[in-house]
Amino acid sequence: MIHSEKNRRRAMTLLRILAVAGAYYAAADLGLLRQVTVHGAVVTPLWPPTGIALGALLSMGLRVWPGIALGSLLVIATLNGSVSASTALVVAGNTLAPVCAFLLLRSAGFRPELARLRDGVVLVFLGAMTGMAISASTGTAVLLADGKLPASGFWPVWAAWWAGDVMGVLVITPLLLVLRRLRMPRLTDRWVEGTALLVVAVPGTLLATRSSLSMLYLVFPILIWAALRFQLPGSAPCALLISVLAVVAGTDRVGPFVGHTMLEIMVNLTVLNGAVALTALLLAALVAEQQTVRHRIERACEELADLVDQLAPGRSAAAWPSRSRDERESR
Repeated sequence: MIHSEKNRRRAMTLLRILAVAGAYYAAADLGLLRQVTVHGAVVTPLWPPTGIALGALLSMGLRVWPGIALGSLLVIATLNGSVSASTALVVAGNTLAPVCAFLLLRSAGFRPELARLRDGVVLVFLGAMTGMAISASTGTAVLLADGKLPASGFWPVWAAWWAGDVMGVLVITPLLLVLRRLRMPRLTDRWVEGTALLVVAVPGTLLATRSSLSMLYLVFPILIWAALRFQLPGSAPCALLISVLAVVAGTDRVGPFVGHTMLEIMVNLTVLNGAVALTALLLAALVAEQQTVRHRIERACEELADLVDQLAPGRSAAAWPSRSRDERESR
């Protein structure tokens, strides 16, 4: 019986590892649909596999890290057509980055519910910005050592690689954490408001990212609406929608991205997507934290009201005469 239980656990772990590898590979295919070239190196403004990797670690634990390595190996082997020592180094960097980010988040007391402002801040600065520096540094150093990148292009490629990995964490990981605990809401008037948000978000974002009038700022009222009314379940999909449509418009060089070099477009996309992700994540976490505090205050008020009812004057007066008679009789 014990042996069969161990085999079942091992089989489940293996299935999770394979699922993570498959999700990583599929996310890479989506990310590479909008690849750009910076100093001869292929990078993407938004690299979803990093968000998949960190989300898998936060949801299933450190034991699924081989799935990240396997997925990264499959992606690089598909792109290069072969496997070499350089491939192993890039795979190691791509695996070590989310693993270190996960360990940093765990040491900081991160909670996957993202119901506190500190959780959002920790995810941004430790999980995304700090952890993803490992993969960017490893990958760029390998390109430089192999002679595929001139020394003058090290920092531009590093910045583009790092920005794409960071955006993957900030946009994809919160969405995965939301889906992990998603429940079908009850049929209330919030369905009407949610539908209205969707109707406004899609054409509004298309207008903002494709209009030649440079109206990118129009996405922020939509994002704030989603965060204030629906918290992370509303702001995370909205941030993903905005980031994807902005990347598509940027790589197509339409709307506000017309007339810019690819490096300038990458910088603009990084700033926009970073601002969108930060607004969605931190504002939603702040609203959730305030709601938690309000619920605690309401519960405390209810408990206080119950205590006052128990100590009400009528109740104590009714009990007083009998207690006084008992005391007189005892004397």
